[in-house]
Amino acid sequence: MKYDQIAKDILEAIGGKENISAAAHCATRLRLVLHDEGKVNQEALDNMEIVKGTFSTGGQFQIILGSGTVNTVFNEMSKLTGIEGMSTKDVKDAGAKNLNPLQRLVKLLSDIFVPIVPAIVAGGLLMGINNLLVAQDLFIEGQSLVEAYPEMADLAALINTFANAAFVFLPILIGFSATQRFGGNPYLGATLGMLMVHPDLLNGWGYGGALANGEIPVWSIFGFEIEKVGYQGTVLPVLVAAYILSKTEQTLRKFIPSALDNLLTPLLTIFITGILTFTAVGPITRSAGNLLTDGLVWVYDTTGFIGGAIFGLVYAPIVITGMHHSFIAVETQLLADIVKTGGSFIFPVAAMSNVAQGAATLAVFMLTRDGKMKGLASASGISALLGITEPAMFGVNLKLRYPFIGAIIGAAVSSAFITLFKVKAIALGAAGLPGIISIKAGSVTMYIIGMLISFVVAFVTTVILAKRAAKKENVAQKAA
Repeated sequence: MKYDQIAKDILEAIGGKENISAAAHCATRLRLVLHDEGKVNQEALDNMEIVKGTFSTGGQFQIILGSGTVNTVFNEMSKLTGIEGMSTKDVKDAGAKNLNPLQRLVKLLSDIFVPIVPAIVAGGLLMGINNLLVAQDLFIEGQSLVEAYPEMADLAALINTFANAAFVFLPILIGFSATQRFGGNPYLGATLGMLMVHPDLLNGWGYGGALANGEIPVWSIFGFEIEKVGYQGTVLPVLVAAYILSKTEQTLRKFIPSALDNLLTPLLTIFITGILTFTAVGPITRSAGNLLTDGLVWVYDTTGFIGGAIFGLVYAPIVITGMHHSFIAVETQLLADIVKTGGSFIFPVAAMSNVAQGAATLAVFMLTRDGKMKGLASASGISALLGITEPAMFGVNLKLRYPFIGAIIGAAVSSAFITLFKVKAIALGAAGLPGIISIKAGSVTMYIIGMLISFVVAFVTTVILAKRAAKKENVAQKAA
């Protein structure tokens, strides 16, 4: 394979080296920031056998080449352009300059929450394992495994402790990540998070009951009372507090002499931000966060299966814009407040959408005679069923259009079904076939049925639409 020629062809198709602002590559994709994406010759890229698909997101134009191949092609492009490889983070930062304010907000939330997702996933999946042990009627009629085998009780308790840790101390994780993103010292951010969940404070989950009984503890300072309330499991308060901490630290460093910087800046940053957090930021944002959670739950409970169908229908188009990354923040709040919310309804809908995209792609695999498309559809279809949809969506379904329509119809029908039966997740994870372990114990059966509905409806609809498209094409050819 002549990689130098491939690099030349790709370079020509994207508008030449003058159109490249920044470039890097990950394990499978060229990640390019272009001055003008309108100069891209999409047809030329589509006709290249080596190109598995393309898509634009986050200000980056990405070309899927595959593992191993992408390294060689990128090296050849570097020789032709003189542009040295940047880190993917540098390219992300360069691409962010091309984003509008809403896209920048989504990217901001993504930058904060994506790094802490593994901790949340681990905790959530452990919670799922605990539910398998304590849920009645799941394996034994009228009993849970713990009730049937009492010697497993402490194992369940241990797992439950491990599972709750990430959510109890969530402000520490968010404080570290958010402060780092805002340009402050992440360890001060973590310290701020520790302040917000200190054991001397009233546990945040007991705030409602204590408020109703008039038993809120306070600090009384010169006649001014500050509530001694923790922020366990909250998202919005620590996000705002981390932003204030970062800006306070940056401002102080401008005025404090360098000789005293290491001594005074951390002291004053924590003290000032801590006071503001417990007097104003915390109480206001706690109320705002509760309103957001209550609003989401109300919409879910009120709109029922119709709302589920609409959400399922639009989920894949939202993924195209990249705005689905903002859902991580919402899901984190839903899972952190699981006693009130019952879990996340977003994850099951995402899973229905991913399975539908995979089914539509596999329908293309069955129908197409094009060797390149068949190879791409088989691999990307399976990947989508496992929760990774970008290759299927951008490489096959959007390119042909009718599979994408079939997929969102399948997602809408299956999302309506799971919403009707109140299927919710108690953890984040791979939204697809492996997502079963993330689902609330009593809803697993309905989740599986929902995936079957998603697959069948998307597959059959895609086949029907493909035959209609082929029929129209034949009619057009005969008329010509």
